[in-house]
Formats: sequence, structure tokens, C-alpha cells
Amino acid sequence: MDRFSILRKRMVEEQLIARGITDDLVLDAFLNVPREQFVPKGLQKYAYEDGPVSIGFGQTISQPYVVAVMTQLLDLKKDDKVLEIGTGSGYQTAILARLSGQVYTVERIPGLLERAKKILNELGYRNIYFRLGDGSLGWEDETPYDKIIVTAAAPNVPPSLIGQLKRSGKMVIPVGDRYSQDLLVVQKDEKNRIKIGSKMRCVFVPLVGEQGWKDEA
Repeated sequence: MDRFSILRKRMVEEQLIARGITDDLVLDAFLNVPREQFVPKGLQKYAYEDGPVSIGFGQTISQPYVVAVMTQLLDLKKDDKVLEIGTGSGYQTAILARLSGQVYTVERIPGLLERAKKILNELGYRNIYFRLGDGSLGWEDETPYDKIIVTAAAPNVPPSLIGQLKRSGKMVIPVGDRYSQDLLVVQKDEKNRIKIGSKMRCVFVPLVGEQGWKDEA
């Protein structure tokens, strides 16, 4: 077993299982996705630490535990069609792709999107579709989605994303100010009614866009 495999196993045991991540499929995905591949070469030694890691462009790869919480809250099914807002490093994208049918991922920073696309293609993922654009507006052409995950902090839940969520669908999104947010689960029932619950406090980079923050300042 190589060094990163040992670190990956330790991360799952000490950072995820120890904190209440119980979904076996989620844990298996974290054991099998090489997080070090999604971190810049000079920072790979920090890939499995209990915290976020810079990936350039003012963005980060989220703390493993936070990625796991968001993934477990989505309750993904093998045939789910998932919209991811904020491709970032591509790590969360890879986790989603292992657990669902199709992943549509939107990123506004060209350099990040191209790097994530290259890594994910090299790792053999073939059920991921990429788009460069304003994530706060979603991906209208491919609606509706069974699940939506937003990996950047919004001031409010974007109406566009609520509209693109399927009936009986679920969205996980951090909402708050620029410095601290609540991780919300937004559920839509069969009658199109919306229920929102808060799960934990968190800190994400801002969701910049028409229905997000207007700038990064």
C-alpha cells in the first residue's frame, strides 16, 4: 500500500467515520478517489489533512469532512442526475460521479475547469459533463435535476436552482454572509412545495454570479 493509500484510509477512519459519516457507499467513494490528484503538485502532502487546501485562483478544495457531509446529505442514487455548482478542483465531482448516474458541473473560472476536466478524464470518468459559466444560474438546458450541490456560499438560495430541481429533489447549499454560512438542505416535494433545514455552520468561498454575490471583494 503506497503512502497516499495509507493516508486516505486514515482520513476515512479518523475524519469521516469518527465524526458520524455512516453511509457505506460514501465511505467507499472516499476510499477510492485519489484526493492527492486534485491538489497542486507542491501541496499534495497536505491532501489528506483535516482542512481545506488552496488550488489557486483564490479557490480551495474543501475539507474532506465537509465534502463527505454534503455528499451524505444528498442521499445519492445510482440513476440520479446531479447538478454541481462550482467544479473547483474536481474532487467533489469525482465523488458524485461514483455515486450517481450523470453529473453536470458548472465552473466560472476557465483555468480551474480545464484542469479538473483533464484530471477527471485521465482518471477514467465518463459520466461527467462540463460547462463554463455562471453557476448561480445553473444549467437550464439539462433540467430537471434529481439533486443539486452548491460548493460556494450564496447570500440566498438562487431561484434559478430551485426552479431546476426536480419534484422530490434535494439541494445542498451553504447560505449566509461572506464569512460564515449555514449548510442548508432544500427539499422539493411532489406538490412543488419547498422545505429548508439547516445542518451545520460552515465557511465557503463566495458564489459569484447574477443570483449570487456580484463580485469577490
